[in-house]
Amino acid sequence: MASGAGAVESSATARLVLPTLAAGQFLMALDSSVMNVSIATVAEDVGTTVTGIQGAITAYTLVMAMFMIPGGKVGALIGRKRAFVIGCGIYGCGSLTTALAPNLPVLLLGWSFLEGVGAALILPAIVALVAGNFAAERRPAAYGLVAAAGAVAIALGPLIGGVATTYFSWRWVFAGEVVMVLGIVVLARHIADAASDERPRIDLVGAVLSALGLGTFVYGVLRSSEWGWFRPKPDAPSWLGVSLVVWLMLAGLLLIWLFLRWEARLVERRREPLVDPAMLHNKQLTGGLTMFFFQYLVQMGVFFVVPLYLSVALGLSALVTGARILPLSVTLLAAAVLIPRFLPDVSPRRVVRIGILALLTGAVVLMAALDADAGAEIVTIPLLLIGFGMGALASQLGSVTVSAVPEERSAEVGGVQNAVTNLGASIGTALAGSIMIAALTSSFLTSVEQNPAVPADVKNQATAELQNGVPFSSDAQLKSALDKAGTSNEVTQAALDANADARIDGLRAALAILAITALLAMFFTHRIPTAQPRSAKP
Repeated sequence: MASGAGAVESSATARLVLPTLAAGQFLMALDSSVMNVSIATVAEDVGTTVTGIQGAITAYTLVMAMFMIPGGKVGALIGRKRAFVIGCGIYGCGSLTTALAPNLPVLLLGWSFLEGVGAALILPAIVALVAGNFAAERRPAAYGLVAAAGAVAIALGPLIGGVATTYFSWRWVFAGEVVMVLGIVVLARHIADAASDERPRIDLVGAVLSALGLGTFVYGVLRSSEWGWFRPKPDAPSWLGVSLVVWLMLAGLLLIWLFLRWEARLVERRREPLVDPAMLHNKQLTGGLTMFFFQYLVQMGVFFVVPLYLSVALGLSALVTGARILPLSVTLLAAAVLIPRFLPDVSPRRVVRIGILALLTGAVVLMAALDADAGAEIVTIPLLLIGFGMGALASQLGSVTVSAVPEERSAEVGGVQNAVTNLGASIGTALAGSIMIAALTSSFLTSVEQNPAVPADVKNQATAELQNGVPFSSDAQLKSALDKAGTSNEVTQAALDANADARIDGLRAALAILAITALLAMFFTHRIPTAQPRSAKP
């Protein structure tokens, strides 16, 4: 495989390989954020509810999580390049179906299922193709750029979705994805695919167990805001007085344990496993995967909290909100590309620790700067720090995980790596959201109950309604609701003041939990190697 890499890099077309793979990563990540600012418009256009569209977004994440590990094995079976191209084809069909969708079922087929299956083939293949097309010393920069492309897509998603929905139609986003897929497929002919001497087989039992385990766990996490983490919300499903979220997560963990036991049994019988359990004893690999988990947990938590502050608390439009997040993209790209270029021999462990410290500092600075009277400019410095931290991690982690195993297993690692990042992203979004809502509810109720201007019957009504969860609403939305209810000006002003303070308290609580998570990640950095990989011989 090393010779293959050298051949690719010596060719005149080598410069097209990395942008092609980065474009694939950009496209896969874009769908996780591009429609967040246009949910109501999409729901109205296809004749469904906001909940229905949120369900489609959830299902996309779910399908990706379920098929990511089997998708990595398919790449080893049919070839990484072929899996990449087939995945792009499936994804393109899904985007076209979504662009033309007349109703929710067709939208679910295109957006949630076809695009999810396509992403499950593409993402593991990208990890393997970077390993097969670039020498060991160039991989940190290559992985950094690819990972940065995904993070930039998440940051730009709201801006792209806002522009398309405001001036054209949300359908043009998915039509544009079809065009982008066609371009990627055309350019993919320049990618070298290292042939494998082995003919691996698909472990169907393992594939089913891994898909059910990851799918069940992620589904439970995604339902946490609606059903409650431990104590079930009113009318939410429960068992033995505990939210169904807990039972789904436990069932998912049990299925994952059964999957690992099954894989160990296959190894003992000298049969081909889907994932070799021995990989989990590899200190460098598990260290890299752990950092990926924490990075995406914090990253997606930030991408959930900051746009909410800008769009709801400050009332900015989708376009301005997207523009305010752009500073993060600048330092993210700079760190991901420039650190490997100018510091090729730097210690990966040191860079990872600096990156985590930047994430922690950015979250703490933003938490301290949040104030009811603050403007949108307060997010700039924290986002620059958070972007630098993400870029620093992106510049090292891909190379750390792949260099931990022989190159012929890079697609297998890619499947596990993307499954871990999906878990981190799902938990980060759900955790930030639930902590924020819990803190907001508590703060709002405390402010209302302590305010003598609010009548007792209004306090009782607020307490009863907030048991079902409080929406993260703007002052305009709350004032409109209070005017319809016929409340007095004094009560309305008291509620608006309480809502403004509660929003800040909720956002601070969410950022605090993300900062604590970043600090926790620091305890696992000793598993990251201190020297850059220079070879990855089988």
